[in-house]
Amino acid sequence: MKQQTLPANERKMTSVFERYLTVWVGLCIVGGILLGRIAPNLARTLDGMAISVNGAPVVSIPIAVCLFFMMYPIMVKIDFASVVRAGKSGKPVLLTLLINWGVKPFTMYALAVLFLGVLFKGLIGAEAVDLVKLPFGLDLPVGAAHGAGTVVLHEGIKMLQVPLWRSYLAGCILLGIAPCTAMVLVWGYLARGNDGLTLVMVAINSLVMLLLYGVLGGFLLGVGRLPVPWQALLLSIAIYVALPLVAGYFSRRWLIAARGENWFKEKFLHVLTPVTILALLTTLVLLFSFKGDMILANPLTIFWIAVPLFIQTIMIFGLTYGAAKKLGLSYENAAPAAMIGASNHFEVAIATAVMLFGLSSGAALATVVGVLIEVPVMLMLVGICKRSAGWFHPSPDTA
Repeated sequence: MKQQTLPANERKMTSVFERYLTVWVGLCIVGGILLGRIAPNLARTLDGMAISVNGAPVVSIPIAVCLFFMMYPIMVKIDFASVVRAGKSGKPVLLTLLINWGVKPFTMYALAVLFLGVLFKGLIGAEAVDLVKLPFGLDLPVGAAHGAGTVVLHEGIKMLQVPLWRSYLAGCILLGIAPCTAMVLVWGYLARGNDGLTLVMVAINSLVMLLLYGVLGGFLLGVGRLPVPWQALLLSIAIYVALPLVAGYFSRRWLIAARGENWFKEKFLHVLTPVTILALLTTLVLLFSFKGDMILANPLTIFWIAVPLFIQTIMIFGLTYGAAKKLGLSYENAAPAAMIGASNHFEVAIATAVMLFGLSSGAALATVVGVLIEVPVMLMLVGICKRSAGWFHPSPDTA
């Protein structure tokens, strides 16, 4: 199939950004780490600007601002009549739900156990331990066994001493049960996918997370019923998804009514074209400035944890993309379906790890590694999608 020609003012990125996006990403990663080293106080101050729930930072205000400017140009371009049509597309929605909730959590568990508990166990340290919070509502005497851990007294506080690799495993599980509900709109947009369908799948996944996050997490973590972080989930969805969605919907209606559809498409959208990429690159600088010291201090640990996360991302993407091809989906629907399956809602995973296990736990570190590999890997998958668009039939709705 010959790739569809897209309106220049609507979907085509400024060539210098798109053509060399991988280069810009690499420079921003290095620049972020250097910024964290050169101006650590600035990085710590920005990182500390967060909205917290139960002592866990759920929403980073600087990141939230950047995400808004990443998401708004996408939201304002969506013709919401297409969202209604996309909601009737049963196959891609069902495929996404099956992969995200019936496959992904369990493959993440299996891969993390294989690599962290078997292949890398000796490298991590078979006898290495981690101190984590006692599960909510549990009060056991010092020396008592609980699961794979033992209750110990640390600085006057009862803690659970567990094998370090198991703590990393817990963080990977929390990532595996949290499908992306925000930045996947950016990945689908960059891949030239169906933005309306992506928005529908984001909305459905957000609702399913409220129902299944605690159930699956509790089952796979083996800690009994996992307390559902309702406030963290709702706050994250409201700020990262609902806010730019509402702003995009109402400003689109107001601008078209005030200036006309031609001005909106030919002038306003053209100005917005590079905003998403600029906000993405700024987000990278901030993220890596916040975590630069941790990356430099734990390079091998980061690598051990990153391996199963990387393989999981590629495997889930390939499985979903291949299934979409078998089901006869158009490229515009297959790309976002594969993207939302591959990516993770790392903000909620980090907040939950901090609430359950503590800020300094191995579980919290593992969820942070999810942040570090998310953008580079997803950009690689965007490139794969665009190069393979010819494998699929064109969408009948594509102009």
